[in-house]
Amino acid sequence: MSEEHEVYLSIVSIWELQIKYMLKKIPLPERPKDFILQECEARNIQILPLGLEEIFRLEELPHHHGDPFDRMLVCQALAGALVILTPDKLISQYKVKVRW
Repeated sequence: MSEEHEVYLSIVSIWELQIKYMLKKIPLPERPKDFILQECEARNIQILPLGLEEIFRLEELPHHHGDPFDRMLVCQALAGALVILTPDKLISQYKVKVRW
């Protein structure tokens, strides 16, 4: 990881990973709780909480994307002036910085 930038993992992404792991849609080498916490610590990744400001931004968000997890990530990025790392072209339709 670059020392120049803070890196965040959204609690929204952790929630989605947990659900997909439980549904056996995503393989992980360990349970999400152990894997995510170890990786975040090893790579100096901070957990990005979800607050009311982000939740209430949903009302202002155009409906370019139907995935509720992705829509919340957009709200978090807008609220925190953050960049989203994703190949999802639908997310780039929002007024949010995207890199991949």
